[in-house]
Amino acid sequence: MAKTNYAELAPDLLDKVGGQDNVSSLSHCATRLRFVLKDESKAGTDAIKDTSGVVTVVQAGGQYQVVIGNDVPEVYAELMKLLGPVVGDDDAPAERKNPLDAFIALVSGIFSPMLWTLAGTGLFKAFLTMFVTFGWLKEGTDGYTVLYAASDAFMNFLPIILAVTAARHFKANQFTAMAIAGALVYPSIIALNDGGTHSFFGIPLVMMSYTSSVIPIIVAVWAQSHLERFLMKVIPSAFRNFMTPWLTVLIMVPLTLLTIGPATTYLANGIAAAVQWLFNTVPLLGGAIMGGLWQVFVIFGLHWGFVPIMTQEITTNGFSVMTGPLVAPVLAQAAAGLAVMLRTRDRKTREMAGPASLSGFLAGVTEPIIYGVNLPRKLPFYFGVVGGAIGGALGAIAGGRTTSAGVFPSIIGLPAWLSTPNFPLFLFGVILAVVIAFLLTFFFGVKDDPDAVAADQDDDVSAPSATGATAPAADVDVFLVAPLPGRVIAVEDIPDPVFSSGVMGQGVGIIPTSGRVVAPVAGEVVVTVDSGHAIGLKTDDGVEVLVHVGIDTVNMEGSGFTQHVSKGQHVEAGELLLEADLATIEAAGHSTATAVLVTNSANHKAVTTPAVGSAVDAGDNVIVVSK
Repeated sequence: MAKTNYAELAPDLLDKVGGQDNVSSLSHCATRLRFVLKDESKAGTDAIKDTSGVVTVVQAGGQYQVVIGNDVPEVYAELMKLLGPVVGDDDAPAERKNPLDAFIALVSGIFSPMLWTLAGTGLFKAFLTMFVTFGWLKEGTDGYTVLYAASDAFMNFLPIILAVTAARHFKANQFTAMAIAGALVYPSIIALNDGGTHSFFGIPLVMMSYTSSVIPIIVAVWAQSHLERFLMKVIPSAFRNFMTPWLTVLIMVPLTLLTIGPATTYLANGIAAAVQWLFNTVPLLGGAIMGGLWQVFVIFGLHWGFVPIMTQEITTNGFSVMTGPLVAPVLAQAAAGLAVMLRTRDRKTREMAGPASLSGFLAGVTEPIIYGVNLPRKLPFYFGVVGGAIGGALGAIAGGRTTSAGVFPSIIGLPAWLSTPNFPLFLFGVILAVVIAFLLTFFFGVKDDPDAVAADQDDDVSAPSATGATAPAADVDVFLVAPLPGRVIAVEDIPDPVFSSGVMGQGVGIIPTSGRVVAPVAGEVVVTVDSGHAIGLKTDDGVEVLVHVGIDTVNMEGSGFTQHVSKGQHVEAGELLLEADLATIEAAGHSTATAVLVTNSANHKAVTTPAVGSAVDAGDNVIVVSK
């Protein structure tokens, strides 16, 4: 079957719905374009239904719904290039969250695809630090230089990696985003961060260090996405392909250096000066703030403002007291992550939290545990902040200090704090921070779904086959399991005409008793929606599966849904995809009926549903796909 050309389909669709002037707004869910048209009579419904790449048209709920299938994000992206600033589903959920939740969801989503590499290189660096500390490897040798570069490159050039995932999130050109990020960490730009006076054609250039930074590139790519959409509208098509990235880089690199750098630097210097004043007047309070907020400062890149003060302290006094409270917050976050690993029943989280916690304890590399575990779950991060504040306060009272500002706060780095006047009190503060963060997280910070008690992902599916589902009979290619427990109904009984008609493929409906949704088969996540109510998977042997929770739940704009996977991620059968609050769905007036469909059923010999009419648990076989 020929692949649909989305660049050709989009303008054809736009013309058939009545043109740009007839479109009030456009959004999409897992399978449908959802137009709000000013005048639906202007839309050529029959012509749209006959268009290659279109499954059908549904007019309901004040929306003109064009059913595309799993490829709807690609068609939507092409339409948005033509429509410009039309508000879609992608924007709605974030606008309705409180700012903190929106920020956490944003950062977690952007970090999600890279977490395993971040954790792996963090652990690599932890062991390298340990080898140097124990004298097994000499610092400065060629071998050490190669290994250090291998372990540190990912974190050092983190803005370039973040540029890719941020561009995917904001629907910007990822290669242009990489060009912007590359400029921020370019050697000659790094060299400008020397404390001297610099300018960009007469405009003062206030420099900061962008290596390992997070927020500057995320903000820059967000701005890039808006600039690109504007340029795509105003530049003639003959010049658009090369002029858009050229002008975007030309504008965004100086703009980022002239705005984000100064803003971050001034804010960081102001906070650092305030904390230093507190250290001089009320050490207990200064230590508590430094210990409690240090990891927050790191997330926003504000910690760089403290480096000159710490360096000056060492130059003047031979030691720095502002480094005293830093061990407690670092180890507290690692301890919170360890508690999550021991308490959670989510296999993926356990696998991430183990090495990430170890890298935090041994080498003080906390990014993997913060972005991969603690921050997405919120409470573990907060409890780490509480532990860090208490430990930091005791560290300040003890006169905690180091003689080198370059030592990472960690277990291996603890000897650097031996010059502390009251080292036993300092060490007690660190231990207390670890204990507080660990116990609070262990008992109060890990909120797995109660239904997971009987569905530990290590045992979700027995005797896995090559596709990750329960091993089928020899003549069966793929076996799909129930993604959630409940009563299985025939596809024609799903209360939605698109699903029940079979145009989206064969499968089953499930009236769920729990909102914990796991993968029905192993494969790649090919479809996600910001509203979190649907996931599309594709197995290695080409079976395309849609799990759609509830009917018209896209209108809930994310309320009641928590998505745990991202597009491009590989999942195993039984791995947690999303969580849905069934009570919230029903309170909003929607059916909780969940569709589990093989969307490319026509490509297979048969799709049979032996479980129709029965009650099933998550992991029970419900669909057989014969190749």
